[in-house]
Amino acid sequence: MKKNFRFYIALWISKAAMLLQKLLGMNASYFPGKIAIKLCPDFLGRIDKPKTIITVTGTNGKTTCCNMILDVLTENGYDVLNNKAGSNIDAGIASSLLGDANLLGHVKKQLAVFEVDERSSLKIYAYVHPDYAVCTNLFRDSIGRNAHAEFISSIIERALPDDTHMILNADDPISSQLKPGNKRTYFSISRLDTDRAECVNIINDMRSCPKCGGKVEYEYVRYHHIGKFRCPNCGFASPEADYTASPDWAAGTFTVAAPDGEETYPLMSDSVFNTYNQVTVVALLRTFGLSTEAIAASFKHMSIVKSRYTKREKNGVEVVTNMTKGQNPVACSIVFDYIRSESGQKEVIVMLDDKTYKKTTEIVTWVYDADFEFLNDESISRVIACGVRLHDYHLRLLLAGIPEEKIRCVENELDAPSQLLLDGTDKVFILHDLTTPETTRLVCDGVLAEIEKREATK
Repeated sequence: MKKNFRFYIALWISKAAMLLQKLLGMNASYFPGKIAIKLCPDFLGRIDKPKTIITVTGTNGKTTCCNMILDVLTENGYDVLNNKAGSNIDAGIASSLLGDANLLGHVKKQLAVFEVDERSSLKIYAYVHPDYAVCTNLFRDSIGRNAHAEFISSIIERALPDDTHMILNADDPISSQLKPGNKRTYFSISRLDTDRAECVNIINDMRSCPKCGGKVEYEYVRYHHIGKFRCPNCGFASPEADYTASPDWAAGTFTVAAPDGEETYPLMSDSVFNTYNQVTVVALLRTFGLSTEAIAASFKHMSIVKSRYTKREKNGVEVVTNMTKGQNPVACSIVFDYIRSESGQKEVIVMLDDKTYKKTTEIVTWVYDADFEFLNDESISRVIACGVRLHDYHLRLLLAGIPEEKIRCVENELDAPSQLLLDGTDKVFILHDLTTPETTRLVCDGVLAEIEKREATK
């Protein structure tokens, strides 16, 4: 698209708004782009874009993968445009381009990595054509907005260009089917000892074949619909992966069976979910052209961002904060299962705020899709429910079979530390949402202070 008078007016006004926000110490991550698109609806199509564009979308893991891709590329000398500081909808990407563009709409950087909200795909991909498009996975999430995983899949399918190179999860029967006519690279994790013969989760969005309607058979199930599958009626099956990771938890590494042979990388976490994030990044960056050595060297000193995971220790007790997204039953179930599998005696603080655009959702079906049953385990001595969904969590915990005497309920999250048992407890998990970083920090500090206080009174 050519630049016209309307585009330049939108460009100059929105850049002025961005400058004003910066002078006022405000985060100019969304509002300038919103102005630009309001004044010029096809602004994203008219502003210049970097020569090479990588996008990352999917239900879970897209922010972590985006940050990892950006960090590895930056460490290896690439000057990368990104929307890390902004939103992942069209206005956020517009703001990112505005920040890099001059007064004629020419951008300086030649490489971009954009996180893309699945629901916003139609608005973004109409103008921003990625050379590489990563889809981490597709699950049921934010049902009031996203409806169903197949609905989101259809949106992404319609939105993405036919010449984009797809980086897809071979273990996900929904997202792996995106853009069948496009060039594709698949990633996977090999069979694990913890995999099951049947799905034990409440929800599994791929029980029947999307091709013929027959019942899908799984060779193994990892969680929900993730695993290796096939349809005995029509032959629909998991695609063969180009990059297959085999983690060695004891050694802290994972080996990848790649087109050029085996490659070894350091693990950033002992969770399967974060291993998926890492192999996603490996598949994308190796396809992009980065060497195994360069990626592995960057992984060695990388860690999960503190807004999503932290671990501290006080008097022999580990205190872990773990982002566990409200309205996302799969993300919650994965974390619950991870806690259950951790060694030692544990206590859990559930403080998911369940907010959308600063308002609490009225849709609570996700609470009953999440596997709270995983918290009904002998190794978990107490579960503390607090925050805006206090009573919903309390009811759900009881329905999961957790004894009433194990449950404590407090409205104010800051009161949660005082409800801990701390009697033989090895680990305390604080499950929080993305929108409560300060509250999470205060609760974590409160838990550490409570541990010290109890120790002093012994």
